[in-house]
Amino acid sequence: MVQLIVSVFLYFVIFFGIAFILNMLLRQTWLMAFLYPIVVILIIDNVGMAEYFTNTATAFNDLGTRLLNIAFADIVILIAGFIGTIVSGFVIKFLRKSGYQMF
Repeated sequence: MVQLIVSVFLYFVIFFGIAFILNMLLRQTWLMAFLYPIVVILIIDNVGMAEYFTNTATAFNDLGTRLLNIAFADIVILIAGFIGTIVSGFVIKFLRKSGYQMF
């Protein structure tokens, strides 16, 4: 249970930070929120990206199986990361509205 709480906090902070930095550099507020499903697929799946183009049916079959068999704790952790990216977007919007032009 302790590992779950620490993991949820860690994923929230990590993805908040990554999304915040991407928002600052690229000035695209919701970019990381759109890229997050791709990141989740990379975390969950053991198949390399080239495999999706060379052996498509097997790669997507494996991905579907892994997505259906993901544990509840893993879902909670991944949702915490997604919430971190969303909160980062709102923080960036608030900072821009408050007059911080570098964001």
